[in-house]
Amino acid sequence: MLKNNMLLLKGAIFDMDGVIVNTVPLHFKAWKKMFGEYGKKFTFLDYRMKVDGIPRSSGVRAVLTGLSKEELEKASEKKQRYFLEFLEKEGIKVYKDTVDLVKRLKGNNVKTAVISSSKNCRYVLKKAKLTGLFNAIIAGSDVKKGKPHPDIFLLAAARLRLKPKECVVFEDAVLGIKAAGRAKMRTVGIDRYKNPGKLKQADLVVNNLRNVSVSKLERLISL
Repeated sequence: MLKNNMLLLKGAIFDMDGVIVNTVPLHFKAWKKMFGEYGKKFTFLDYRMKVDGIPRSSGVRAVLTGLSKEELEKASEKKQRYFLEFLEKEGIKVYKDTVDLVKRLKGNNVKTAVISSSKNCRYVLKKAKLTGLFNAIIAGSDVKKGKPHPDIFLLAAARLRLKPKECVVFEDAVLGIKAAGRAKMRTVGIDRYKNPGKLKQADLVVNNLRNVSVSKLERLISL
């Protein structure tokens, strides 16, 4: 086991949706149902490129342009209601490869944080029984500017009492990789859908986290 005082890596920041828990199908179904009510076709590619990893209101605005503030809020509330309905009906799948890595990092005294643009962050983690696994939890409601702005990652580092350069970020969304890069953090892109080109801006792209070791992350952050 490596000792933290010998590591450049001090903190690991994990996006929640698609990295820690597989809520992506639930979010996609909720978005699709809501947009369908407005006569908009919505594909999984649309999900990945237009709404994944950003605040709900921004996602609505990306597809339903020209809505009034009141209409935007109504559409956002619909999407939230549908997501919670699907969540209660289908449950949450936890990515074991991520949880195992978090435990390895904690075993090496690396601090861990979870971030999410979703206001559901703490609720989802509680449902998945993962709340106690992280040193800090930052939800979309904790910052004013969502991804691709770096604010949520900078706040995570601050909550961990670390410098951005001491942290590595785990993301599955294009805008999340951009935001972490703007925060001057090293990034690991997780390509669970076999399209690594989308995450090409990440410093490292993997299909899962099974073979990502603490020493590999240490080499990554020392580049």
